[in-house]
This record gives sequence, C-alpha cells and structure tokens, in this order.
Amino acid sequence: MLMTTTTALEGKPVSRYLGVVTGEAIIGANIFRDLFAGVRDIVGGRSATYERGLAEAREVAMKEMEARAQELGANAVIGIDLDYEVLGKGNGMLMVSVSGTAVVC
Repeated sequence: MLMTTTTALEGKPVSRYLGVVTGEAIIGANIFRDLFAGVRDIVGGRSATYERGLAEAREVAMKEMEARAQELGANAVIGIDLDYEVLGKGNGMLMVSVSGTAVVC
C-alpha cells in the first residue's frame, strides 16, 4: 500500500476518497529503561532504548492505520500525520498516533 505525508501521489490521480483512518500505539517506560535513560541524560548521548521503543510504536500505529485503510478498500493513504503525546501518571507512557486519508488511486 502506498502511504505518504503528501496530499497527492504524482502520476496517480485519486479516484475515490474513503475517509480518515487512524492508528495508535501506547508504550510504557519501565523502571530499568528509565534508569538507563537517566544515566544517558547525565553523561550525554542518545538513548537507543527509547529510540527503539519509539520506532516500534510508530510501526505498530502505521500498520494499524494501513489495516483500517485496507478494510475500506483503499490502495493508498495520503496526508499522513504523526503525533506523539506523553500520558499517564508521571508521564510514564508515550502514545504515537497516526492519521491519514484512505483513497483509491
């Protein structure tokens, strides 16, 4: 399935708009991950653990959105928007949400 942040696909005119589709994923930060990220913050550098968690959450959300688009009969999703939000007590969880327009090209 074609998926893009742009509102059009070059050379592929949209023949039908099927509606907005979404996907969400929420990941929790456990105490060990927080501890090591805290150490990384003190000494500097990137937190590979958090980066992997974000990438995994983003992939889950994108796949969920793609599945919803397929259920509608779409062969593409355009205008994709990704959002990140912290949730929960002490901001201990991260939500990745994606949305786009399911279309037939």
